[in-house]
Amino acid sequence: MTADRWTRAVREQLGLGRLLPLGGPRDGVWIAEGAAEAVLRQASRELRGVRLGTVRLAVADPAGAPEPVVPPPPSGLPPGPLRVTAEFAAVPSEPLPTAASRLRTALATAAVERLGLVVAEVDLRVTALLDQEEEPQPVRPPRPASAAAATEGDEARAGAAALAVPGVTGMTDVLGRAVRLEEREGATAAALPRRHARVEITVSAAHRALDVARQVRAAVSRALPDQPTVTVLVTSVD
Repeated sequence: MTADRWTRAVREQLGLGRLLPLGGPRDGVWIAEGAAEAVLRQASRELRGVRLGTVRLAVADPAGAPEPVVPPPPSGLPPGPLRVTAEFAAVPSEPLPTAASRLRTALATAAVERLGLVVAEVDLRVTALLDQEEEPQPVRPPRPASAAAATEGDEARAGAAALAVPGVTGMTDVLGRAVRLEEREGATAAALPRRHARVEITVSAAHRALDVARQVRAAVSRALPDQPTVTVLVTSVD
């Protein structure tokens, strides 16, 4: 099994799904599909008369997506606008196009305002009719286990800087370590190698995930003397 396939299998086991770009190519942030889906489901639960079914998020045009400014996490999708595809059930007392329009607006608004995703389109398909306006029980993917920050060295300093950012609720080590430092080759043959940090965080639902992750990138880079480039992965929104 290749490293990418192994990483993908681990992510799926933990309920993280694919690693989606959060923001644009210059933001250097990714979010687990399971974390994004949980926020969209919460938004759908605020609507009466609809029940969200299967939800999938993917880059709408992978071939046309630009290159990110920093290395993506393993198997991270390119930073292009996303397509949200979802199934839903609705009560027959409301025209289905109206119900779909309400749900589409709620999902798109949550994706942008609560997370910071760039959404190109929201495709919905009705799969069932509800007998009554039932209230579904909350469904969340398994939350990644929290990881303790390193106790010494540059990884410890980077972890402490990340945890100090408002809106960060913890760190995880789904892809190996909560903070991973490595050498990154220069953009040209003459350029010297530069260190790169990958940081995994969990974020409070009271904060916009993209804004928190941007602040983490800046804080981690400032915390280390060589100011490395930084990639942030949001694994859960609490």
